Amino acid sequence: MAQNIYDTPDFFTAYSQLRRSVHGLDGAPEWPAIRAVLPPLRAARVVDLGCGFGWFARWAAAAGAASVLGLDLSDNMLARARQETAGTAVRYAKADLEHLDLPASSFDLAYSSLTFHYVEDFGRLVRTVFQALRTDGHFVFTIEHPIYMAPTHPGWRLDEAGRRTWPVDRYAIEGVRTTDWLAKGVVKHHRTIGTTLNTLIGAGFTIRHVEEWRPTDEQLAALPALKEELERPMILLVSCRR
Repeated sequence: MAQNIYDTPDFFTAYSQLRRSVHGLDGAPEWPAIRAVLPPLRAARVVDLGCGFGWFARWAAAAGAASVLGLDLSDNMLARARQETAGTAVRYAKADLEHLDLPASSFDLAYSSLTFHYVEDFGRLVRTVFQALRTDGHFVFTIEHPIYMAPTHPGWRLDEAGRRTWPVDRYAIEGVRTTDWLAKGVVKHHRTIGTTLNTLIGAGFTIRHVEEWRPTDEQLAALPALKEELERPMILLVSCRR
């Protein structure tokens, strides 16, 4: 079973105060880049893997999706998602993505935001998603970029000008990485970009778009704190098709 850190009180409290938790999709600076690679959702059947507070699920329903299934391991996340969702197009269920089962040929879009770096058996998950998509179905997701390190990482260094740098820490060594982010002992699973993309190809997907996200000039002007994201990519965005 995957670590359920989001039901840890201290972690959940801190996570709930993040900009993207308060403002939803509008608080996620990578959202315009994601939206640009999404397929038309009119009458689509969608599954949201790691749906969190349900921001994307509700957006997809408003965009015309016939149905949206939001899956998450966290009871806290699901409780808030249900509380903030009206209508019958969106349904939520508890699921561990490590052992996910989905009905075959049932969805037009599988979507996930910043979740898969918590999944150990990415290959199994990708194969499950592939068989659950209809022919020509889309798979769009973001993950924490594998060279990204949280600002509290002990590997921080200063260059000669006194600026902080992000060293690539054992990038080629894949496996469990335990970090302190919002709480101590958060377990993530590191994979190289090559492993991520080749796992998708091996399952039968055709990769359509890969983006090492960076903020736009307009975003930098509106939110100068995002300049930090120019030093190393934080998010990897992938779009592929069955």
